[in-house]
Amino acid sequence: MSVSGHAGGTGGRRAASIRDVASAAGVSHQTVSRVINGHPSVRASTRARVEAAIADLGFRRSATAHALARGRSESVTVLTPNTVHHGYAAALQGIEEAARAASYMVGISVLDSDREPVVREALARAAGTGGGVIVIAYDRPGVRALELAPAGMPLVAAVETPAEPPPAGSPWVWTDDREAAREVTRHLLGLGHRTVHYVAIPSTTRTGGGAQRAAGWRAALTAAGAPVPEPVAGGWGPAEGYTAGRELARDPAVTAVLCGNDALALGLLRAFAEAGRDVPGEVSVAGFDDAPHAAFLTPSLTTVRLDFAGLGRACFALLHGLLQQGEPVAPHPVAAPRLILRESTGPRRG
Repeated sequence: MSVSGHAGGTGGRRAASIRDVASAAGVSHQTVSRVINGHPSVRASTRARVEAAIADLGFRRSATAHALARGRSESVTVLTPNTVHHGYAAALQGIEEAARAASYMVGISVLDSDREPVVREALARAAGTGGGVIVIAYDRPGVRALELAPAGMPLVAAVETPAEPPPAGSPWVWTDDREAAREVTRHLLGLGHRTVHYVAIPSTTRTGGGAQRAAGWRAALTAAGAPVPEPVAGGWGPAEGYTAGRELARDPAVTAVLCGNDALALGLLRAFAEAGRDVPGEVSVAGFDDAPHAAFLTPSLTTVRLDFAGLGRACFALLHGLLQQGEPVAPHPVAAPRLILRESTGPRRG
């Protein structure tokens, strides 16, 4: 059994082993193992000696070895189509933090295709670990994994905002993209802008977060009686934002722009600067997600903060409950989005 800690409890020495504990307590290593695993056949006095030796040596059992001894793997496999974009990476961070605190191991399987054989193979590999599965279903491969997951698989998913209430018992969590887009659009209209243009992220699930961000933006404009411009096709990164920004910068009627994510806004700010369009003097720009760079741009970016790390922690908490107690789970949004006001938005001039 591998352990962490230091023999004798002092720094700079090797990690204490189960045999070190056995020697210090004057018992066999099998007895130490029984104490660690809560076996009832150990006398109280012996148990007390072993526990005292464990405390003195700073012994900690290996989560891996403990899981093997119990005949099951205390692990979670994350199926995700992407590990780089902010939302995916932050959700993975939250999952890992929560899993580590519960002594679970985390494996990551990247879904690089939504083809059925590829997805089925990934699900089979995940099932083979004996643990639970978390799917980050922000695009087609993740959604396909939800569709093909076998009944009875312990599975939880982070999904894009559903257009309709999901089926009861769907173990899904999400952030409310639609309400977030509505809020930031209302903010821009409240600054006196006649309308708000939108640079869209792709909506690879048709009715998911990308579409729901656009729906929230459109709903806010409609409710205010403001014109609804045609969305500008963007993408995921700064290069697509730069291209969209060059197009929008040529139109003097454009005074406010909402971008589908902060990376698009980064490229947009560059395009407006090159065109001599002052932000926020002539044009207000807002983003989405509150990525780490958003606060350090010039001007710093007004954006909507989505708690993707909290979403990841919520996913693990639901899965942990499912694995430990078989508790039923219900689909629900996690952590209301928060509008972060910074320098890139301001009142319309003139």
